[in-house]
Parts: sequence; C-alpha cells; structure tokens
Amino acid sequence: MAVTFSDLHTEGGLKALEAFLAGKSYISGDKFTKDDVRVYAAVHGVPGDSFPNVCKWYNSVSSKLASSFPGKAAGVGVGGAAASAKEAAPAAAAAGDDDDDDLDLFGDETEEDKKAAEEREKAKSSTKKKEIMVTVGGKSSVLLDVKPWDDETDMKKLEEAVRSIEMPGLFWGASKLVAVGYGIKKLQIMMTIVDDDVSVDTLIDEYLTVEPRNEYIQSCDIAAFNKI
Repeated sequence: MAVTFSDLHTEGGLKALEAFLAGKSYISGDKFTKDDVRVYAAVHGVPGDSFPNVCKWYNSVSSKLASSFPGKAAGVGVGGAAASAKEAAPAAAAAGDDDDDDLDLFGDETEEDKKAAEEREKAKSSTKKKEIMVTVGGKSSVLLDVKPWDDETDMKKLEEAVRSIEMPGLFWGASKLVAVGYGIKKLQIMMTIVDDDVSVDTLIDEYLTVEPRNEYIQSCDIAAFNKI
C-alpha cells in the first residue's frame, strides 16, 4: 500500500515520519530502496534530536548515498522557499522512475542482467569464431591439363567452355596451348581455389567432363597442385 508523506520541511511533517519509522530501519522495510531516496530528498537537512527515528534513518540513507558516490564533493548551497521541498520529492521520484531500467545506483546486478551479459558474451564469441574460420580458410593454386577429342576440336571454344564455369571460391587464371602430338594440343590453365568452397575432383567430374562441355573436352588431369 502506498504511503504519502507531506510537509517534511515542517515540524508536523517530521512528527508523522518519526511515528512511521518507529520500529523500522527504512521506509519500505528492512532494506534500503528508492523509496528512501525519494523521502530523503524532501527532508531539509539532518533532523534534530527531537526526532531520533528520523535522525537515525536520515544518517543511514546519507551513508548509503555517500558510498555510492565516492567522489569528493566541493560543497554547494541550494536556495529557494521552504515550499520547494514539496516539489523536490515528486521530482526525485520521477527521476527514479525514469532511470529504473537504465541506472542501478548501488551496483546491484539482477539475474536478468547476468543472463543478458552472458548472452552477449556468447554472441561475441560465436562471431569471433566465424571470423577466425573465414580468416584461416586455405587457398590452393591448381594447374589443369584439359585435353580435346582430336586435332579438329575448336580450342578457343574449349577454353570458353572451361572459363564459363563460375562458383564461389573459384578464380581462373592464365592459360596456354601445349602440343601433345599428331597435331593435337591440350589446354593448360591455372586456377586459384578456396579449399573449403571448391573440390577439384567435383569440378572435373560434375562440370568439365559432362554435357555440354564434353562436346569439346575429352578429359582433365591435375598437372600441379600447390597450397598458397
């Protein structure tokens, strides 16, 4: 049930608070809460000895706040009429409400905060692992021997058929025609592959030596294979 305190800058208001705090350590029970901060903001200075309960509570709250803000204060004065205390308490309460989700004044970390922090760390770790996998992915330089059916095969179209193959991780390089014999020439062509993305055996068996490219290509062999 909500409790309302008014005129805490007056003797009457302090008497009401004195009676309320009888047998209590803090406003809402045995633990320090934002309710204490709100009421504290409405009290003008340390209460006199006439209010022992309020005085004890006030000093306890002051100690809590001081430990949360360890910086050395230069000292300031606040002017204004006594009635401004009425405005101070609602303002402090509103500020407390606005900051509840964004600011923990006293460093208390909830289970939800811990769980969220763990999830963020897991996400970062997963991202780093993926980045490492991409970074360490190896490459190879491969020299292919591509042989035609006979000396009448159009070698220009044969090379066009080879280079028409496009896939992630495959990069065609320089090429030349090399004489085999009996007027037949073979195509030697360089390619660079990303090992995780391209299988040379698959490239030969499922792309180079099947329709429609087998109209020009009789067979393919790996002439050289070097890791980069």
